[in-house]
Amino acid sequence: MTNPDGSAGDADYGRIGQSYAAYRQPEPAIEALILNALGDATSILNVGAGSGSYEPRTPKVTALEPSAAMRSQRPAHLPAAINGTAESLPFADKSFDASMATFTIHQWLDLEAGLAEMRRVTRGPVVLLTCDPAEVQSFWLNDYAPGVLSAEAKRYPSFERLKRGLKAEAEITAVPIPLLCRDGFNEAYYGRPEKLLEADARLSCSAWSFVSNDQSNQYVDLLAADLASGSWDARYGHLRSTPFYHGSLYLVTGRP
Repeated sequence: MTNPDGSAGDADYGRIGQSYAAYRQPEPAIEALILNALGDATSILNVGAGSGSYEPRTPKVTALEPSAAMRSQRPAHLPAAINGTAESLPFADKSFDASMATFTIHQWLDLEAGLAEMRRVTRGPVVLLTCDPAEVQSFWLNDYAPGVLSAEAKRYPSFERLKRGLKAEAEITAVPIPLLCRDGFNEAYYGRPEKLLEADARLSCSAWSFVSNDQSNQYVDLLAADLASGSWDARYGHLRSTPFYHGSLYLVTGRP
């Protein structure tokens, strides 16, 4: 199903994507891992490019993004994104040295088709920033918003499925999340739980769009109450000073 603004996956970014550019800034520590995986590639395809987070600042980057709302938030110093989807890339075989997709593969309508297309147009590595579905619900937020993390876990594909789709052995690297992570996905707030009381912060994590407003409000009220009473800190307060969190975030690099 295609959403009104062109969003090709299961989330309507015309509705939820308005705050992404503000809340989903690239985190330098994560960006460094992505750049290292891309190696010395000069021509790079960014699939599901969104507002441009983690996009290498080189002149030979081609961005592809189906959502009009997300394309409109790309800063002026980045190239305009092409309107298109992973499942049908408008490029010739082996057009790029490398390709990348960050926080997007779980939203594709046909994962295998999208991965096959990325492999088809890429000479070198295909780099994916994704989450391990087996670990998503281990995060403390599951105590407060189980419907959100349950929906999230069901969306992410397994590593075995990714390997099959890439038709290659894939290097799987755990990505540590820094305490002051600039990229506002759910686990980025592991030591700053108050951020998830902000409506725009939640709206910038697509999994929150899969629960009703009433359910979301109940989750937020429960978290707010535990923060006010000190219950959250009694259980998880050590995370406020933990420099890195090892959660469900991984980098998957498939080489030809």
